Amino acid sequence: MAILVLAWKSLWNRRLTAALLVLSIALSVALLLGVERLRVQARESFARSLSGTDLVVGARGGPVALILYAVFRIGDATSNISWQSHQRIAADPRVAWTVPLSLGDSHRGYRVLGTTRAYFERYRTGDDRPLRFAVGAAFAGVFDAVLGSEVAARHGYKPGDRIVISHGAGEISFADHDDRPFKVTGVLAPTGTPVDRTVHVPLEGIEAIHVDWIGGAPARGRAITTEQVRAMDLTPKTITAILVGLKSRVATFAVQREINEHPAEPLLAAIPGLALEQLWEIVGVAENALLLVAAAVLATSLAGLVALMLAMLDSRRREIAILRALGARPIEVFGLVIGESLLVTLAGVALGVALLQGGIALAAQWIVESYGLVLFTGWPSSTELAMLAAVIACGALAGLVPAWRAYRVSLTEGMRLRL
Repeated sequence: MAILVLAWKSLWNRRLTAALLVLSIALSVALLLGVERLRVQARESFARSLSGTDLVVGARGGPVALILYAVFRIGDATSNISWQSHQRIAADPRVAWTVPLSLGDSHRGYRVLGTTRAYFERYRTGDDRPLRFAVGAAFAGVFDAVLGSEVAARHGYKPGDRIVISHGAGEISFADHDDRPFKVTGVLAPTGTPVDRTVHVPLEGIEAIHVDWIGGAPARGRAITTEQVRAMDLTPKTITAILVGLKSRVATFAVQREINEHPAEPLLAAIPGLALEQLWEIVGVAENALLLVAAAVLATSLAGLVALMLAMLDSRRREIAILRALGARPIEVFGLVIGESLLVTLAGVALGVALLQGGIALAAQWIVESYGLVLFTGWPSSTELAMLAAVIACGALAGLVPAWRAYRVSLTEGMRLRL
């Protein structure tokens, strides 16, 4: 303990240099922990986006792409599937429920999802948690809309407000369906999933706003009133995907195989959990690369610690001579340098954790709005604690080289003192 006190006083005498070392290590630790927390919480965010759904059905393609656009609203489907396929799947005696989904339009950069009221009853997030309404209720009419919590919060929407849907999924659209606005009937409670960033409307509403559109643009000279639209048969001809819940999960693979082999239409039935595992295999390489870069930055900081402490040894010969004259043994001088290295590393680790927590607290909302990722502050996980322990150990080891040099110098100064 006396050695650490002496090491602290020694560092305080060189506080500017020590502060720069602490800041360098702190930034490296914040980067390392930030990459790890981003990796873990991104996976958790994806994993809790959908629960209780046995199959997701869409046009034939890749299961990862299907899950991305059907569940996470990332990307677009290569093609749609027919309404008849949905009816056939829903009529299967092994199927307990289905929820049709239709994507394609947007509102101020947020995706618009056409679905049915069953969506609010069947959709589950996290540990089988149902969707809840913060205010209002599910849509009832053709031109009603239910907003995710983020959409409502960002634009200040509340039940009774009118919103205009834009054609296409871009953030900026030059074709708005402003002739048929939707009335907000409810706002969902926050879920920390893509549901928060989605505008939900009836399937009939998606059909209604496109009845007088041809080839992605309004048809000239063809004016249809809202009353006429309401009287039409607005059953969709095609949809984007289907969420399927089975009566028994034992039948999952059998139903999946039959859907995939259906001769009338090329369909793909994906099991959400398996598709996510494939996604992690794809992004795992990038995750490891980011961790390696962060570890390399940390190693550079520790190397800088070693180099700077070695460079300071020549200017500390007088200090070492005084310590030896006062009776300090070479091993105590060795311990002093190790103590300094350890204290610098500990301070850097503590500051790095604080920087990470503060950064997440300040940027959490921006990250959600820009990238859809929910990050939380909190006590470091067991993996993060193991990383911090490894950093502290490496910091102590980094002091071995300058400590050994100081040990040799102290021996030399000790011999001079005897002479």
